[in-house]
Amino acid sequence: MADLSAREIERAEFAFSIYQSGGEATIDAYLIGDVLRALNLNPTLALIEKMGGTKKKGEKKITVEEFLPIYAQVKKEKDQGCYEDFLECLKLYDKNENGLMLLAELNHNLLALGEKLNDDEVAEVFKDCMDPEDDDGQIPYAPFLRKMCDGWGAKKEGEA
Repeated sequence: MADLSAREIERAEFAFSIYQSGGEATIDAYLIGDVLRALNLNPTLALIEKMGGTKKKGEKKITVEEFLPIYAQVKKEKDQGCYEDFLECLKLYDKNENGLMLLAELNHNLLALGEKLNDDEVAEVFKDCMDPEDDDGQIPYAPFLRKMCDGWGAKKEGEA
């Protein structure tokens, strides 16, 4: 794998092994996005599907040898965001430049923009990652975003 260093291959193999189940040397293709996120990448759902990820569990299995080229390709993709990118976007809603935004605006954005979430997904994200809103309906968006970027997906996978 010319595009990946020995260290990157080792990290990818380790992350892949965490998602293996039942002693198999494969993972469900449904988990490709989770493994990529465990490797500090942030692929879109469309990119995951393009790379062979499935929308339902049990449709397809992949081996680590099949996963490594996917990892290498996604690492090259420019269509990814990081914490700092998302933070800059949320600052647009920080009218007083004090680190707070309206919870209602965040709720609307998650339901209506980009890769939209449904009401149940938004409720789950808020329950797991959101600090309580203040009397004015404001929430601190940076801690919410940090929780989202640092491990909400990994936490949810660990519960499954």
